[in-house]
Parts: sequence; C-alpha cells; structure tokens
Amino acid sequence: MTDTKNTPHDAVGAEQEGGIPAELSHCGAVVDKAIEYMLGENLPPVAISSALLGGALGLLSRTMGKETMQAMLENALHSVQAGELHPDHDRVAKG
Repeated sequence: MTDTKNTPHDAVGAEQEGGIPAELSHCGAVVDKAIEYMLGENLPPVAISSALLGGALGLLSRTMGKETMQAMLENALHSVQAGELHPDHDRVAKG
C-alpha cells in the first residue's frame, strides 16, 4: 500500500549535528559508496545517474503520494535552476 501521508521530512529520523537527519546521512553515504564503486568499474556517469534517478523515482512512486513526489522533484528542479548543483557552486561556498 502506498503511504500518501509520508513527506520528505517525515521519512527521515532525528537530526544530527549540522541539521542533517541521521537516516538521510546514512543513506547518502551508502549511495556515495555505490557511485564510487560504479565509477571504479568504468561505467559512464550518465548511465550511473540515470539508473540512480530511475531507482529513486520508482521508490518514490511506491512509497508516497503524487503531490509529495511532485514537491520533491520541484525542489530539485529549483536547485538546478538556481545553480546550487553546479560544481562551481561548491567551490564558491567552500572558498
């Protein structure tokens, strides 16, 4: 059964120091290791990205309502449009 009341915030556990929920941090670390492994296997980044995105969309569609899923995707789109996901953004933020 699909959980239509589950929001992105509700889906993760208590926050760690720095404001990142512990479960989100753990999941991110696992995904980072999977990406590192696939890059080590010389798989093309576009194939890795496409597979991860497809898997994420599949999981979202099975576990939350359409409106919540759409809000998450819109948030991601806004981050792309604002330049927050561009490599230069990281250099500026750290520098």
